[in-house]
Amino acid sequence: MKKICTIYRSPKKEGMYLYVDKAEDLARVPEALLKKFGKPEHAMVLLLHPERKLARVNVTQVLNAIGEQGFFLQMPPSASGDEYMKELHQKNSKMGG
Repeated sequence: MKKICTIYRSPKKEGMYLYVDKAEDLARVPEALLKKFGKPEHAMVLLLHPERKLARVNVTQVLNAIGEQGFFLQMPPSASGDEYMKELHQKNSKMGG
């Protein structure tokens, strides 16, 4: 399955993104979610397909959610999460050398 998606950034929460089908845009996103998300800021348009890698989410989960409910909400990483801390450490160690 391939889908052209528009990705929006939340102005209220750093690292929160909303993925939608480009053709439908925000039509299927619940009003209550949009209020909590804030006024969506356009981040990018991507062609999503099962072979594509995304930085923080599984592309198949994104495609399934968009197909079923019309959107996928990517939450920001937990600042206390072990994976996030490992990732930060790796990025920092690459910068220091």
